[in-house]
Amino acid sequence: MTSDDEFDEDIEEQIDVKSMHGEGGESTEWMDQPKMKKMFQEIEHRLQGVLGTGQYDWVDRRVFDQVFDKSTLLSIYKLMRKGVIDTVEFPIASGKEAHVFYAKSIDGPRAVKIFHTSNAVFKGLTKYIEGDPRFGGLKRRHRELVTIWVRKEHRNLKRLEKSGLRVPSAFEVYRNVLVMEYLGSNDGPSPRLRDIKIENPEYIFEQLVNFIQVSWKDADLVHADLSEYNVLWHNDEPWIIDVGQAVKSAHPNAEEFLIRDVRNICNWASKKGVEAPFEETLLRVLEG
Repeated sequence: MTSDDEFDEDIEEQIDVKSMHGEGGESTEWMDQPKMKKMFQEIEHRLQGVLGTGQYDWVDRRVFDQVFDKSTLLSIYKLMRKGVIDTVEFPIASGKEAHVFYAKSIDGPRAVKIFHTSNAVFKGLTKYIEGDPRFGGLKRRHRELVTIWVRKEHRNLKRLEKSGLRVPSAFEVYRNVLVMEYLGSNDGPSPRLRDIKIENPEYIFEQLVNFIQVSWKDADLVHADLSEYNVLWHNDEPWIIDVGQAVKSAHPNAEEFLIRDVRNICNWASKKGVEAPFEETLLRVLEG
């Protein structure tokens, strides 16, 4: 066992998890414990953006309280000790399951996706895990479910990238934290498809159909939640994000999810004036 692992286990043993939750939400009493205080002091200067003491004037204390609980700080600490990330700067996206932060590393900018650990967040998402042959013997304890979900997104990204599809490269995963390629520039993250003026919707539609087709035929995955909300416009090309719910074709609901994805992009294209008949598009995906 490495010294880092021993440090993590030592902290876990000293913290009574039941004492972490106060009546009004998350308690921070655990931060006063010697081991945790030492750890936080070691990385505090590398979280200046998050704490609102760095160059980025965005801070919302509610975001810190919601996202950076004890487990997450341990994960960030581990990734910093490994050299995967250097600093965590500011949020670039948020959703009901996760916040995404801009981070720096010795190899360039990174996107750090931190999945929330509150019990309500992943309720109802087991349908995207149960039935996936890669995740048999699913345990139902919440924290284990979050860990499985994060690992699932990491593996899905790797699988899609291997098939030549435009998704962020996945670099590292630890507990509820996923470190990925940053899609954006120095001015900020690349915009979502729904937030930009479309000049060539026919081209984008064809690219999205190709993504579904290659994903289904080659990567043996279906995104299961594809829409203009999780397509980024980066370097004049559509890039697909948020693939945690993607399932293999052996999943009992895979074909239902495939039909929904095709219908979603056909509906989007039709609103943009593109001729995108659903039945013909689905046939293209299945027979292409």
